[in-house]
Amino acid sequence: MLKYLLEKEFKQIRRNKFLPRMVFVMPFVALAIFPLVANFSIKNINLSIVDNNHSTYSKRIIEKVVSSGYFQLTDVSNNYSDALTSVELDKADVILEIPPRFEEDLINNKKTDILISANTVNGMKGGLSSSYLVGIINDFSSEIRSEWVQANKFSAPNDEIIPRYDFNPHLEYKYTMIPAIMMMMLAMICGFLPALNIVGEKEKGTIEQLNVTPVGKFTLILSKLIPYWVIGFIVLTICFLVAWLFYGMISVGSYFTIYLFAAVFVLAFSGFGLVISNYANNVQQGMFMMFFFVITFIFLSGLYTPVSSMPDWTQTFSRFSPLRYMVEVLRSVFLKGSNPIQLAGHFAALCGFAVFFNGWAVLSYRKSQ
Repeated sequence: MLKYLLEKEFKQIRRNKFLPRMVFVMPFVALAIFPLVANFSIKNINLSIVDNNHSTYSKRIIEKVVSSGYFQLTDVSNNYSDALTSVELDKADVILEIPPRFEEDLINNKKTDILISANTVNGMKGGLSSSYLVGIINDFSSEIRSEWVQANKFSAPNDEIIPRYDFNPHLEYKYTMIPAIMMMMLAMICGFLPALNIVGEKEKGTIEQLNVTPVGKFTLILSKLIPYWVIGFIVLTICFLVAWLFYGMISVGSYFTIYLFAAVFVLAFSGFGLVISNYANNVQQGMFMMFFFVITFIFLSGLYTPVSSMPDWTQTFSRFSPLRYMVEVLRSVFLKGSNPIQLAGHFAALCGFAVFFNGWAVLSYRKSQ
């Protein structure tokens, strides 16, 4: 009986003109574009300079800031008030003011203060631009110290701190976003489509034909799950190809590990979609219900904000989001090369979601509906 039900489901998918196109086009376009726009690396920051020193050292630090690639010099003011006016007119995002005795204080090994004043109407842009400037100034200070040590002008140990960034050496934000977007595509396609399946048959009236057959609830739900389980593998494979073709990104870990976890995740999330479909009375209601839960799960998953940065109560709620576990799995396998043993806790959690949601889908389906 399951064979014929599966044949019916796949024929319905194939006859739908829109569905196959969405399965192939949506992950391709999303993964090709989203990593480019969902990027927290801030560049082209408008910089206003107030140079009260006009010395060799002040020119060097200005050149170093501009050549960093993060800033573009849009304003050079004679005093801080004029620079502040340029910020108010949106001509500058951050002000760098160099004090009058800058070079003299450096040569005499005295403390010197450089003012960084950022426009934090956009909090993220203001905070990051300040952090970039602090890093550049610290690097400039290290350069000066190294020059003095070599010239025996300053007796200090010639120590150099070289930071090492494991798993993402160049701090490329797209490398953390791409695995998370893969998960989002799985959730969107393998969650929304099952959610609209049973409720769609309710509207068409075909569900009544299934209700009068001796097909059991478990067999019926299984026939609804398997097609989207297969679609999930197709979507994931397309995502892997796009990540390789557009960004040259290849998983450090085994693709088998990703497919193993994805198989359980798709099974769990498709089951959740069928639960929604069982309770919805029409397609529109099913879409809104699924949209609400998917958006909530995405925000709790750590896709944009690390879970560790959330309030304690939010971190507790995030444990009930299957997307959180899949995001962590994809990032760990892609960037760190983690194996199933190291991710055993995540696998157990996803299996728990799969059993819970699919059991709920079977129990909530009413053949008399």
